[in-house]
Amino acid sequence: MNALLIIANKNFRDEEFFITKEELEKNKISLVIASSEIKESKGMFGKTITPNILLKDADAKNYDTIIFIGGSGTSEYFNNETTLNLAKSAYKENKIVAAICIAPVILANAGILKGKRATVSESLANKITSKGAKYVDEDFVVDGKIITADGPSASRAFVREIIKALKK
Repeated sequence: MNALLIIANKNFRDEEFFITKEELEKNKISLVIASSEIKESKGMFGKTITPNILLKDADAKNYDTIIFIGGSGTSEYFNNETTLNLAKSAYKENKIVAAICIAPVILANAGILKGKRATVSESLANKITSKGAKYVDEDFVVDGKIITADGPSASRAFVREIIKALKK
């Protein structure tokens, strides 16, 4: 099993990324990290990681799950065609598509939350409902192969749901 984690080049949410990475590795799920640049990416609290690939080179067919990590920098992907197409492609390929914090806005803008139950950082609930999502005020929500979470405090539960879905 393998996962693609997508982070912003600047200001990804440290705990959302590092907790997800830790849990995936603990469960022997290989991972690739993608971003808009292949240079050291810095989290909102100063932790750093260097992505493996450019987002534009990512292909949904190569992964069992695509995970969009949040943080204020994630807004760079809200209307990014490459990112939206990757989310659409993963969904069409019947992959597990997951997003945490503000990242569910990417899924909404890609059109894959229409009619789906989802959560997001509460301040952005209108951004997903305006695209047809059914906002649920919960830490995390699973609707079919789409998994969303509302922020850092849900990180561990979020990734455990992804792992559970991968093992099905």
